Amino acid sequence: MNVFRLCGDLSHLLAICLLLWKIWKSRSCAGLSGKSQVLFLMVFLTRYLDLFTTFISLYNSCMKVFYICASAATVYLIYFKFKATYDVNHDTFRPEFLVVPVAGLAVLVNHDFSLLEILWTFSIYLESVAIMPQLFMISKTGEAESITSHYLFAQGLYRLLYIFNWVYRYYNEGFFDLIAIVAGCVQTVLYCDFFYLYITKVLKGKTLTLPA
Repeated sequence: MNVFRLCGDLSHLLAICLLLWKIWKSRSCAGLSGKSQVLFLMVFLTRYLDLFTTFISLYNSCMKVFYICASAATVYLIYFKFKATYDVNHDTFRPEFLVVPVAGLAVLVNHDFSLLEILWTFSIYLESVAIMPQLFMISKTGEAESITSHYLFAQGLYRLLYIFNWVYRYYNEGFFDLIAIVAGCVQTVLYCDFFYLYITKVLKGKTLTLPA
């Protein structure tokens, strides 16, 4: 494992922990898109089915279990435990507009036409756009809490670091996965505007707002 992937994994862990801490500490899920979290849960459930068939390393297995359990816990907190604080009126993005095209693309463009491979490809494509309901929600409400902004920044940084990981692996290992790279680049592009606002506003103590 290279330093870019390790830092990317740590950034991903930080993002998830920040999200759970925000919900639990405030006893509220206000400002969070439950739909984005459901999409992320779908990503991990479809990507890590090999948890039951393939052992790579203890680190790898622990990370997979953590991602699934943490995402499931987040969905539970939003839709059940703190449901009264969930802003359903602003979380109006239609997730089927993402899931259906992504599912079709996964069937058409994949490395191998097998069930596990198609589901893995589906998860890669879906992860690249799963944050869209959250960004859409912020644009509707007009602003995001600082802790939500930190969560989004850590999520975007994770993807950016993985791009560096792929570059490193290409030059040092000859590894090249076009599907993962293109999807990762799409996901990073979605965060670009947010990165700019985060650096120019949040880091200066201002409230982050997205243009409607």
